[in-house]
Amino acid sequence: MTAWTDGFTSVAPDAQVNYASVGSGGGRDGFLGGEYDFAGSDAAMSDEEWESSQEICGPEGAFHIPSYISPVAVAFNVEGIDETLNLDADTIASIFAGEISNWDDEAIAEHNPDLELPSTPISVVHRADDSGTTENFVDYLATASDVWDYEVSGEWPGEIAAESAQQTSGVVGLTSETDGAITYADASQIGDLTTVAVQVGEEYVEYSPEAASQAVASSTPVEGQASNNMAYELDRRTDESGAYPVVLVSYHIFCNEYPDQETADLAMAFGEYVISEDGQATAEGAAGNAPISDELRDGAMESLSAITVSE
Repeated sequence: MTAWTDGFTSVAPDAQVNYASVGSGGGRDGFLGGEYDFAGSDAAMSDEEWESSQEICGPEGAFHIPSYISPVAVAFNVEGIDETLNLDADTIASIFAGEISNWDDEAIAEHNPDLELPSTPISVVHRADDSGTTENFVDYLATASDVWDYEVSGEWPGEIAAESAQQTSGVVGLTSETDGAITYADASQIGDLTTVAVQVGEEYVEYSPEAASQAVASSTPVEGQASNNMAYELDRRTDESGAYPVVLVSYHIFCNEYPDQETADLAMAFGEYVISEDGQATAEGAAGNAPISDELRDGAMESLSAITVSE
């Protein structure tokens, strides 16, 4: 987000955008509370949140536009495992639920017959804050596996005993310091951690911006919110070759109605910059995110053009 705000002020020097790094849940809460004019979130608003947005955004409420696509990496630090691990959804879910406790468990070995796995205890590390990354990862566990019994939420299930840290930098840092640790994080920020290739159909797919974009392309739009909404129901159970289903779409959330022309113009201009080729190149250079497609860009431009001033 900082790359976008810096880039926007370079092309619109008279504009001022103040960004608060409060996480996806905090961003949505602040937006719905009227604290922010627009918000960034790695998870779409729920139907209940959208209904609340009608109080500040008019009858059509708020809407989402996709701002970037990123794989969520399943990343680990285990002495003796220096290459990508192959795992299916059930095994990943069992690890994060605490049902698999050592790295040489037969469920892990089954997918990695050529690796000599150490008996190191597994330490699960999760986000302590309300996080869009958590919500997307748990949605994958709940949808793609048959063994995850916990609610999909931006907050990690309290019933699971595990280590935690604030923000992406916190979980990556703690995992990097802990032999046997495993976590999930925006793939652009995992540093030197080793990662998991996820089973999709009969193959194992490593994360990449292209593989994440392929998963989104096979997904369907969310229904029942604003007519210009561009949030997606992600297909976590895809068997499309080359698709990486542990993916998040980061959204910018705007009101369909703003109280004055100045705020409406600023929101629209910032949104247009974010999805522009320049804005997407800025994000790709700063964090390695997958640029949105021309088709998504055209749709987002049309959605932004619907912004009006309340009467």
